[in-house]
Amino acid sequence: MTQRTALLFIVALTIGSASQAASQPLVADMSESSISITSNFTGKNILLFGAVDEASDVVVVVQGPREEMVVRRKARVSGIWMNRRSVTFQGVPAYYAVASNRPLDEIASQTVRAQYRMGGAFLDFAVAASTRHLAGNELIEFREAILRNKRREKLYLDAENSVQFRERLFRTSIVFPATAPEGDYAVRTYLLRDGRVIAEQSTPLQIRKAGFERTVFDLANQQPALYGIIAVLIALASGWLAAALFRRT
Repeated sequence: MTQRTALLFIVALTIGSASQAASQPLVADMSESSISITSNFTGKNILLFGAVDEASDVVVVVQGPREEMVVRRKARVSGIWMNRRSVTFQGVPAYYAVASNRPLDEIASQTVRAQYRMGGAFLDFAVAASTRHLAGNELIEFREAILRNKRREKLYLDAENSVQFRERLFRTSIVFPATAPEGDYAVRTYLLRDGRVIAEQSTPLQIRKAGFERTVFDLANQQPALYGIIAVLIALASGWLAAALFRRT
């Protein structure tokens, strides 16, 4: 255990004692509340820790900003693979992770897990009006394709048995890959007993570009004309410099 982790556990112990005194069944916090994306960003692990008042189950659900996604299915036509079907889903979490101290199906019923979106299978994707004519089975297949693709990109994570307890203290690590999208995240911690949610706590998390990357991003979005002019000037200068170097050789 690193010195930082040990310090956080001391803080968690203090929080746990205070929460018991105040008769709060659950208190949770994170080691960081924001992540800065720079040119050398390779991903980030954030420690979530806390305390409970008595033996319980803990489930942590993290959802990132929502986005619109188009899923296409290819088919072979005259020996050529082509896009034949597509479905547009709205409100798809760009990032989703769930962590628990034991398998989710041992913690709560399917009804409870569906209510609190505990598990990728219970995420609710809205279908755009233009593609609602597809049959239910087809929509399920397209929805499962989103889950497969997101998991392959490590943007959807299922981490059962990753919440560790030490008496009444718990901890888990939330993994954000280098491809984690920028935006506002919601980190929800649920306390369950006998399959029922008896307490929950929501903690915000932000992922933002920083440094030079942030400057370029803001310039491109807030002053696109100026950004375009600068890009053209840089391209012209690069071309002139390359031509000058080749003439010398």
